[in-house]
Amino acid sequence: MQRRRIVGIGVTLAAAAGLTATLVTLPAIADDGDASKVDWGACPEDVTGAERLECATVPVPLDYDEPDGTRIDVMISRLASQNEADRRGVLMLNPGGPGGAGLSQPTDLVDLGLPNGVSDAYDLIGMDPRGVGHSSPVSCGFTTDQDYGANVPPFAVDEAAVAERAAIAEGVAEQCAANDPDGLMQHMTTANTARDMDWIRQALGEEKINFYGSSYGSSLGSAYASLFPEHSDRIVIDSNGGDTALDFAMQRRWGPGVEESFPTFAAWAAERHDSYGLGQTPEEVREGYFALAQQLDEQPVDIFDGPMFRFYVFFTLYKESSYGPMARLWESLAASDEDEVRRQADQLDLPVPASRADGTEGAAEPSPFDNALSAYLAVTCNDTDWPEDVATYQDAVAADREEYPMFGGAGGNITPCAFWHNDPLEPQVAITDEGPANVLVLQNERDVATPLEGGHLVSEAFGDRARLVTVDDDGHGVYVYGDNPCALNITTDYLVDGEFPESDVRCEASDESGLDLDDTGQQQRAEALDRLGL
Repeated sequence: MQRRRIVGIGVTLAAAAGLTATLVTLPAIADDGDASKVDWGACPEDVTGAERLECATVPVPLDYDEPDGTRIDVMISRLASQNEADRRGVLMLNPGGPGGAGLSQPTDLVDLGLPNGVSDAYDLIGMDPRGVGHSSPVSCGFTTDQDYGANVPPFAVDEAAVAERAAIAEGVAEQCAANDPDGLMQHMTTANTARDMDWIRQALGEEKINFYGSSYGSSLGSAYASLFPEHSDRIVIDSNGGDTALDFAMQRRWGPGVEESFPTFAAWAAERHDSYGLGQTPEEVREGYFALAQQLDEQPVDIFDGPMFRFYVFFTLYKESSYGPMARLWESLAASDEDEVRRQADQLDLPVPASRADGTEGAAEPSPFDNALSAYLAVTCNDTDWPEDVATYQDAVAADREEYPMFGGAGGNITPCAFWHNDPLEPQVAITDEGPANVLVLQNERDVATPLEGGHLVSEAFGDRARLVTVDDDGHGVYVYGDNPCALNITTDYLVDGEFPESDVRCEASDESGLDLDDTGQQQRAEALDRLGL
């Protein structure tokens, strides 16, 4: 399944050594607040909302150990405040990934319902991080006919499935190395992207920057607030994995994430049993999940086998608006209706692998998701050391499949990071509790991709610097992406007026949407969520 939301996951967790010895002193690039280093102009036509944005390219060091050496281009976008009296600075943004393109995020957030007070208070600054989109993009050379179409590993039913996946993963790692002759990929790390942000801060002539990041963007925000506490102003990190990098421990949390999130879908489906026939009770819906997954393990229906079905359920749990399409697809799969499954796959933008379309291999074409897949791997594999022994993953799959049977066999499975072509150039950024109290941590209690534990971990690591806002809600994304009015108001009050909670807050569930949009607004919101994988 090669869709944008495949790489929309921004999930992180890892233990790290201190980074004090590796900090780099950045040479000044702007004199006395002179922002002339940024030359704003038109954005590329393929950027959604380009007509409402300005874009600029900022050269940054490829290697911050050699700041006067080779430069690469990083493109940023701006939706400028239209209220100079209320403007208080810039709000830098990141949509997740790693590997998510962010130039359209300023307009995406506005279309999702970002309050006017926020867009008046800040110039909204989007960015394609280094190696992504319009910022010196990297490529592993992925093609549409490859067996590797997603960075979420497939559900492994046994040790042999892990070994089979290991062979594919090793080939991908070798392919990425062969397609990176200039060595850009090894410098794609969360730490370097945070340094790019500070380089951009200087280019913009700003003493400090404010930040909002969701999913993996929360990891980037945590890294920036830790590396540059003196230059961080109001920091909001949403849907946290627990630290500053996506490592094997975080990936394994997708197992409990599904277990915690699926009951909401199961209750939804049970209430609609007369329409979809998935089960009269949540327990029957859960039993039906296992029965259908096993059925598809043994006899796929069109392009759907057991791992692909489990994979699609995983992403369905990102947002309630996906429940209906999932229920329709589930119906068709249970009935082994290949024609209907194919129609729905086409409607859902699920490309048919060339090798499955008509039983032949077909011609290899460049994957439209090559850059996103490649960037995700580069950052993920470079940020931390991943286990290199296949047996480690086989043991993890066996343990997680037992404890988290719905998706543990995927979260514990092997990735190309086990065979990556270079070791991390530096330790992972360690979150520091030394600095201003300015980090607002947002977390839904039932988040399939970044479970609640991630919010607790990052909040504890920041100590008195952070306040944790937990929300009695499902789905991936809290501020604006979600509909909880309590969390919306707390975050807006902080960004606009600097009202930082005195202590941690729990927001109760709300049946109200919090958004009153006309048909055009609803469509814009849906399109923005889809672009961001939410």
